[in-house]
Amino acid sequence: MPANPDGPDAGRLAPARGTPPAERLLNLVIALVNTSAAMTKQQVRAGVAGYGDAPSTEAFERMFERDKDTLRALGIPIVTVDAGGHSDDVGYRIDNDAYALGPVDLTPAELGVVALAAQLWSDKTLRTDMSRAMTKLRAAGAGEAASDAVAGLAPRVRAAGDAYVPLLEAISERRDVSFRYRAASTGQELTRHVEPWRIAARGSGWYLVGFDRGRGAPRVFRMSRIAGRVKVGSRPGAFDVPAEVDVDAMLGARVGAVRRARLAVVPERAQALRARATPADGAGPRSDGRDLLDVEYRSLSAFADEVAAYGQAVVVVEPDDLRADVVRRLTAASGLDATAGAGPREEEEHRG
Repeated sequence: MPANPDGPDAGRLAPARGTPPAERLLNLVIALVNTSAAMTKQQVRAGVAGYGDAPSTEAFERMFERDKDTLRALGIPIVTVDAGGHSDDVGYRIDNDAYALGPVDLTPAELGVVALAAQLWSDKTLRTDMSRAMTKLRAAGAGEAASDAVAGLAPRVRAAGDAYVPLLEAISERRDVSFRYRAASTGQELTRHVEPWRIAARGSGWYLVGFDRGRGAPRVFRMSRIAGRVKVGSRPGAFDVPAEVDVDAMLGARVGAVRRARLAVVPERAQALRARATPADGAGPRSDGRDLLDVEYRSLSAFADEVAAYGQAVVVVEPDDLRADVVRRLTAASGLDATAGAGPREEEEHRG
């Protein structure tokens, strides 16, 4: 016989929604971290949101013990404080010395590596969180030197686009793919059927390396030219990847010829540039005390981005097209904040 919906057990048939367990655990952590001494069970039940949902003392006891075990398993050091005597006087708190994160003390190089990794997580869902995190971490650096490390170590790689995830999964499971691809020479879009081998970043862009079934040969595809959705085959293990795939050789022609830039650099600045530079041949000392360095590069756009990131610390002496690109970036940056005043000064230095 069904229970009477108006009877004393009616509330048990459709219990009210309580506080989610995760929220209750977070409330408990906040309370135990901020308590001045310790909290007794009675104080937890009365003052921490979520424990008032327990229908009885026994249910609260089970809930609280289970939550303590969960938090300790997560590495949160809950300690018991025995005031002596009655069990009701036993309190709980979190050992802040063991729980608190120590001061973040990153070297400029470490900060640069973190910035490099952050670029791979800068999609639209995480961009805001990554920006906030990097802003906080830069404060742990050493002023201008820390900014130099971020500028020099963080690569200028554009977003991989929507094709990245399905292609990465296809490579992992060795599934063939097909997609519409826009040819660089003609702009014509054709469907390509490919066995994907590798994804690589070169010269500020992302590339897919694989075997083009339609052409019967290995090919390189710039992922920004993939149009529409990537279709992934249904059969895993559909092909074998060659034991030796020389990605560098296949991409070598895609990133342009090696060029040389002459830069005037403030002493002890731009260490990432200095690491791959050579002293400028036949150049005497500059009157402003800057060091003249020759640095090789391939991508004009990517290198202009890098040089511009150093601001006044680096001035392009030659070539003229690189100089013009850097000045254009600095001029645009100065327009974002009219009070900064760095852009006009930098443009004047590049012209001087």
